Amino acid sequence: MLTPNGIIDARELGQLCRKANNLEVSLEELEVTKISHIGMGERACVDTCSNFAKDEGILIGSYSQGMILVSSETHPLPYMPTRPFRVNAGAIHSYLVSSVSQTNYLSELSSGHKVLGVNCDGKAREIVVGRMKIEVRPLLSIDAVSQSGIPVNVIVQDDWHVRVLGPGGKVLNVTELKPGDKLLGHTAPSGRHVGLPVKESCLEK
Repeated sequence: MLTPNGIIDARELGQLCRKANNLEVSLEELEVTKISHIGMGERACVDTCSNFAKDEGILIGSYSQGMILVSSETHPLPYMPTRPFRVNAGAIHSYLVSSVSQTNYLSELSSGHKVLGVNCDGKAREIVVGRMKIEVRPLLSIDAVSQSGIPVNVIVQDDWHVRVLGPGGKVLNVTELKPGDKLLGHTAPSGRHVGLPVKESCLEK
C-alpha cells in the first residue's frame, strides 16, 4: 500500500490519478463504404477491470492510420446479460489504442495491460485489462472512409450483438450496417513500429 510522506505526495498522487482519467483522443465521422462476410477466424474480447459507460468503447482497426470506435457490451441483448466490463473488439491482428500515443495488437494483450476507453466526445481514460478471451468465430469486415479520404477497416465478429458507435453516441449493430452509414473513428499518420509512430514509408491494405 502506498504511504505518502506528506501532503505534497498525496496531492501529486491525486493529480496523477486525474491525469490518467482526463485524456482526449480526436474523433471524426467516418462513412461506411463496404461490408463483407469473410469467413472464420480468431477474435478477441477485451475483458477489463472497469465497467464502461454506454457511450464508451475501444478504438480498433486493421490499419494504423485509422480505427473505429467499437462499443462495450453495455447495451441490452434479448438472449444474454450485459457485460459492461467487456468490448468484443475484433480479429486478433487488429490494432487498438492503448495510450494517447501508442497502439498494441489485440493478440499481444494480456492481464495487467492498459488500454484506452474512449467515449463519443473523445474523452478517454486508462483501463486495466483483466483477461483476453480469444475464440474462433465468423468474421465481418467493415470498410469506411474519413472525410479527408483516409481508408479505415475493422474486422469484427459477425454477430448482431457486436456494436459500433456513431455520431451522437448512436449504437449500431454491425450486422445491420450498410454503405452510407456514419461511424465514429480516429485517424492518424500511418506507419508504426512496436506500437509507436515512425516516419517512414509504410503501406497497409
